[in-house]
Amino acid sequence: MPHPTSSDDDRLHRSARFEDVVNRRVAHWLWARGWRTRIEPFTGYGAPGWVRVLARVVLSPPPPPGAAQTPALAPHDEPHRSVRGWRSLATAQVKGAIVEVRAGASVHRVTSDRGGYVDAVVASDLAPGWHDIQLTVATGSVTARVFVVDPQVRAGLVSDIDDTVMVTWAPRLLLAIWNTLVLHEHARRPVPGMSRLYQQLLREDPRVPVLYLSTGAWNAAPALQRFLRRTGYPAGPMLLTDWGPTNTGWFRRGADHKRASLRRLVAEFPDIRWLLVGDDGQRDPEIYAELAAERPDLVRAVAIRRLSGAEQTLARGAPVPSPDASDARSRVTAAGVPFASGPDGEHLGRELRAAGVDLSSPDPTD
Repeated sequence: MPHPTSSDDDRLHRSARFEDVVNRRVAHWLWARGWRTRIEPFTGYGAPGWVRVLARVVLSPPPPPGAAQTPALAPHDEPHRSVRGWRSLATAQVKGAIVEVRAGASVHRVTSDRGGYVDAVVASDLAPGWHDIQLTVATGSVTARVFVVDPQVRAGLVSDIDDTVMVTWAPRLLLAIWNTLVLHEHARRPVPGMSRLYQQLLREDPRVPVLYLSTGAWNAAPALQRFLRRTGYPAGPMLLTDWGPTNTGWFRRGADHKRASLRRLVAEFPDIRWLLVGDDGQRDPEIYAELAAERPDLVRAVAIRRLSGAEQTLARGAPVPSPDASDARSRVTAAGVPFASGPDGEHLGRELRAAGVDLSSPDPTD
């Protein structure tokens, strides 16, 4: 079983080293009981000449006697399979696994990190649009979807997930644990009107890239993909994070993940102006306002869903948004970027249309 040590291990935070020891022991125990390597593919994205490959290598239990399940396949990738949240987190990652990536005619070999994750940019010859790429480990292959952005497109959509497209009240710790670990995925509710708003924004130009940026765990990606598909949201890559210890501390900072992801997107697609959609129960207004002030030329508009007083109380312990969230409108508009807010997709759509935001326009500056 692959789990090579790294010369960087001694520089890891003690929490990460402790986690690695536990993971190695669990993996050895599972391997001895017949568990084998499989790949969980995530949706990637790219542009002509390159794609960003996202996946995770974990251990999977042996199939029941007589079953024809391929060990490399993720059993919860079945599109209609319903799972309770905690099952999605019951994984054993594989560090140092070699994964062969076939993107069009290009073939590359990449290695999973200490969390079992593959996050690599590789060369490809794929044309704009949706494609399947092949990911292979010793036990078999899976396909992963990637969206190659057309270089002629000048508009894009980045959306938060929790309390923006799906009601979760995620910022409140106990409710976040309940929603992630206990709640059945079919019990999660969509935010009214948001999927219709996204469909309308993309109706005239389906080439517009849609990315879902969240501080949620990658373990929940299959369930979130099924939720988005079932409730009518446009298909698009998700940019999630890994819960637990990091190289520098006990916990990850979700706001830093969002900031880094947004800055990466504007660097990768310097000709696209982004509509940024979030909610005022977390730090979305503050993070979006920062980017609007830094790069107003690359932010088409900011749209913030206003949580109700009850939702705010459950989300952050107070019935009103934080001062930073309340101040976001003035900071965004001071940068010359349109700002919309409303309790649901219908209200946000009216404000965006009033501001002249149309993602189908070949030149959003017109």
